[in-house]
Amino acid sequence: MKIWSTEHVFSYPWETVIKAAMRKYPNPMNPSVVGVDVLERSLDAEGRLHSHRLLSTEWGLPAIVRAILGTSQTQTYVKEHSIVDPEEKKMELCSTNITLTNLISVDERLVYRPHPENPEVTVLTQEAIITVKGVSLSSYLEGMMARRMSANARKGWDAIEWIIQNSERERTSL
Repeated sequence: MKIWSTEHVFSYPWETVIKAAMRKYPNPMNPSVVGVDVLERSLDAEGRLHSHRLLSTEWGLPAIVRAILGTSQTQTYVKEHSIVDPEEKKMELCSTNITLTNLISVDERLVYRPHPENPEVTVLTQEAIITVKGVSLSSYLEGMMARRMSANARKGWDAIEWIIQNSERERTSL
């Protein structure tokens, strides 16, 4: 098992970042996400928005990884549940893979909140637990996946920035 975590600060208010995060896919920074289906979306009694989505991804796994895992499958599915609490100004998103679970599990948690000292910026904390099961070199693969998660996190941050900037351009051109 490998635990990975990081933090990023967006130079935008929480509301702006959350709107972009909800529209994150598709985006040109992370073309591996090829589909997003909203399975359920509802408001609870406290006014929090709950969303359940299914993400379809296409990963170009290196040949060595496919050989170690004993699979040629590159299309995977991820279930995602998010809760947006506008009163508390918190968005929590949890995701886990539902494909290849006999070999790999990746449980990821993202939390978006206003910065405690500057509410005009937003702090994103990300953490993941990566577990490779039943194969040799599992520790090596877990480390490799953690490095890949770091690279993909940066792409995700860039995607949110891109969405915000494009949204602002759309508003000014109207």
